[in-house]
Amino acid sequence: MNRIAMLLAAVSAAALISTAAEAKTVRWSAPTDIATLDPFAQTESFTTAMLHHVFDPLVRRGRTMQLEPALATSWKAVKPDTWRFELRKGVKFHNGNAFTADDVVASVTRLLDPGARARGNLSQVIRAEKVDDFTVDLVTKGPYPLLLNDLAGIYIMDKEWMEQTGSLKPGNIATGVSTAASTTAIGTGPFKLESFKPDAGTNMVVNPDWWDKPQHNITRIEFKPIKSDATRVAALLSGELDLIAPAPLQDLGRIGANSAFKVIEEPSLRLIFLGLSQRDELKSMPGEKNPLKELKVRQALWQGIDLDAIQKRVMRGKSQNTGTLVAPPVPGYDKANDTLPGYSADKAKALLAEAGYPNGFKLGLNCPNDRYINDEAICVAVAAMWSRIGVQTDVKTESRATYFPKQDRGEFDSFMLGWATLPPMDGFSVLSALLTAPKDGFGGSNPMGYTNPEIERLTREAAVELDEPKRRAMMVQALKVAKDTIAYIPLHLQPVAWASRQGLEVPQFPDEYVRLWFAQVK
Repeated sequence: MNRIAMLLAAVSAAALISTAAEAKTVRWSAPTDIATLDPFAQTESFTTAMLHHVFDPLVRRGRTMQLEPALATSWKAVKPDTWRFELRKGVKFHNGNAFTADDVVASVTRLLDPGARARGNLSQVIRAEKVDDFTVDLVTKGPYPLLLNDLAGIYIMDKEWMEQTGSLKPGNIATGVSTAASTTAIGTGPFKLESFKPDAGTNMVVNPDWWDKPQHNITRIEFKPIKSDATRVAALLSGELDLIAPAPLQDLGRIGANSAFKVIEEPSLRLIFLGLSQRDELKSMPGEKNPLKELKVRQALWQGIDLDAIQKRVMRGKSQNTGTLVAPPVPGYDKANDTLPGYSADKAKALLAEAGYPNGFKLGLNCPNDRYINDEAICVAVAAMWSRIGVQTDVKTESRATYFPKQDRGEFDSFMLGWATLPPMDGFSVLSALLTAPKDGFGGSNPMGYTNPEIERLTREAAVELDEPKRRAMMVQALKVAKDTIAYIPLHLQPVAWASRQGLEVPQFPDEYVRLWFAQVK
């Protein structure tokens, strides 16, 4: 090689080294994948969290979970049923289109479509009205104390792009409806979508034209779903990954003992519970009366679960048993509601006999195996415990990709679900989505047929009550009714455990969102 060629090679190598040094890539993994790129086609918090890197809402949660301006700079109530939002100027979508009021109106209209799976996330809004290019009014059914909370989870899409791609109507993962928005994401957020390959990986690159001042130094995100806990941990320890979230509970000690890595643990808002069908008959007992409609049967099923054993053995002592449907930090929580029946197989059997089922009955229990921490193991344990009290439980687990659409359609006798009261971080989320009948924007995640007149009344009154102490009292009372009637069987509050290499700083949040726009790579 002559001298000039050697100089050119050296310069080229130096440039590559410089570029590599400047590049800040975060490679991370979770046991599940993005369900869809359409923000309104799903209500899954993992997918919503991932999409927040690409999309912005009008109002967002900051580093301390406080509500703060995002695409809206200010807001005020101009009428009891109308909120006016002043929009941020100079914002561009990733395709170069300017952000205006038309995009907000189109996005809200799309979300309010009856076919949108996420319709219930903005249950009290009737319509969006353009005032001028940078002012929008949201008209509600009445006074609505949680509007800002709800808007933190509503992402704004590009109207022009939706028109061009035929995506003005929403997709829906429960019904199988898809559009161009299911596989392409054009937002205004801190990162741009580079590629999306379901079950293989999603890559994003930094948006240099983001309207906000970045608090991160990342240039690229590479996400890879890895269902196997062992494989995911091995990838972290081998240097293939920088972050795994969540980290398997059984491996936290081993990871933490390695000085090259660290474990991050915080309390979570996510409550894991079991739903019980209230339909006329069960899938496992066609043609017969549904025993789950009997209160004593539901009491028996709850009392027949040894929650302490699950907490100690399956959850490695990391979870927190609970008797109510919201976490302590969430408005609507009341310690008096957070009591447990206490495990007793004998009492559970006696309750079944009193209900007319001395010999038990057949029951299906369906669960995901890649969504919640140790979800499959929990369900196997519960099935064994129920079988011991005479309830012949057929447990089936499957990937969340196929599980949740079935759960949405009400195809299960009993099932596992997790809820972190998102997006509002308020007990009203549980009431409006899980405990009310599916109509008028309510009951979006209640396919099992549970209804209670008292809960219906209290929920609708709480929806428009501006006196905060009164509103909270209504939620506490409604959640007490849910507990007394055993609308669901609470299991525990799920822990949040992540693991990363040293040199990556990622703040952890109780809603379990991975927010890499706050991350620093060293």
